[in-house]
Amino acid sequence: MSELDIGKLAQWLSARLPGEGSPVLQRIGGGQSNPTWFVDWGSSRLVLRKKPEGPILPGAHAIEREFRVLQALADTDVPVPRALWLEEDPGILGTPFYVMERLEGRVFDDATLPGVSPQDRRAMYLDMARTLARLHAVRPELVGLADFGKPGNYFERQIGRWTKQYRASTGPRIAALEQLVDWLPVNMPADDGAVSIAHGDFRIGNLMFHPTEPQVIAVLDWELSTLGHPLADLGFCVIPWHSAPEEYGGLLGTDWRAAGISDRATFEAEYHTHARPTAPLQSFHIAFALFRFAVIFVGIADRARAGSAASAEAASLGPLAERFAARAIEVISTARPSREEMA
Repeated sequence: MSELDIGKLAQWLSARLPGEGSPVLQRIGGGQSNPTWFVDWGSSRLVLRKKPEGPILPGAHAIEREFRVLQALADTDVPVPRALWLEEDPGILGTPFYVMERLEGRVFDDATLPGVSPQDRRAMYLDMARTLARLHAVRPELVGLADFGKPGNYFERQIGRWTKQYRASTGPRIAALEQLVDWLPVNMPADDGAVSIAHGDFRIGNLMFHPTEPQVIAVLDWELSTLGHPLADLGFCVIPWHSAPEEYGGLLGTDWRAAGISDRATFEAEYHTHARPTAPLQSFHIAFALFRFAVIFVGIADRARAGSAASAEAASLGPLAERFAARAIEVISTARPSREEMA
């Protein structure tokens, strides 16, 4: 991945903000989506996100949608950074990009929240549940997002979309994913008409917490956002209780109870307490979330082979597609999760 053209960026920034010389850049590591940099320009502290270079799957890395939803949520009680400018001309930095304000806080890529007290871990998980509930309570039509997606039949359309993306992959077929492609449409709950702004990737790693307090101050990485069913986000959000630390920072195999983290049932109850009336989470929703996450990692593996992945770790993370597909099969192996599984 080529670095940013500092000269062109300086010229672009100077037309919008006071500053001179060269912007100071720091690549933000760990992301597998859109390449991201901290940018210091004059007295302004900014974040720049752009589409990756090279071939990408259709509809992926939609930074234009990300910018739009950030602007729409700016005056709601959903904490988001302030989106400043969108640049769709690829002639500036090679691909479209946008710039937003930089916030100061803590971001964790490990669901065990290392270095945090047990009391704060519990509080942070419960605030994550409340933050998701606040997002789903926002009415899309009231913030200019009535056309942000197609309402109704969300899971049917999403299963079709992600199956199509999986089929478009140049990589090897994955047996567990093939099984999910067959199982999900047959076991999809009847559409209950629930529609919300769906983040699409709502997890610990995409939240920023206050520097010292157990409070979410920003929801990040909105490239998969759309109008969707709230249980799609909730199903995705509980994946850590069904995945191991080496599987993108899950909880299985760790002493998470002693660490202060609430069980899954308590997390879901906190969400439902603060959300608009929403149906209970089912095994289908978790399996769907794991299926979708698996296909995302199929795309990461494809980009690694093509040399356009956003992280040097992409090649090693590609095999997680098979791991998450296998976790989905585990979830659906019992139609009625036991109390222990719920925890």
